[in-house]
Amino acid sequence: MFEGIFQPMHLIIILAIALIIFGPGKLPELGKGLGKSIREFKKAMSGEEQDTVKEVQKEITSPDSIAINKDAASQNAVEEKKEHTSQGTSAKQT
Repeated sequence: MFEGIFQPMHLIIILAIALIIFGPGKLPELGKGLGKSIREFKKAMSGEEQDTVKEVQKEITSPDSIAINKDAASQNAVEEKKEHTSQGTSAKQT
């Protein structure tokens, strides 16, 4: 079915049709955009795991997240003290 689809004559006809539709000024821009998108896709497929690890490390070591973690830790400590003191008072009452 697709045996002869990429023969040189077919490719020339496809190029001629694209030239008529988009014009000679637009074809280089289309080719550049297509090449750039293919490169970015390949880069994303090969480096996807590495990028996510780097993003997580950036989030963990960013100053904002450090401040948030300190706030959360101090909040947890306050809640634990409250629970501990409330358990102590309830034990004294019984």
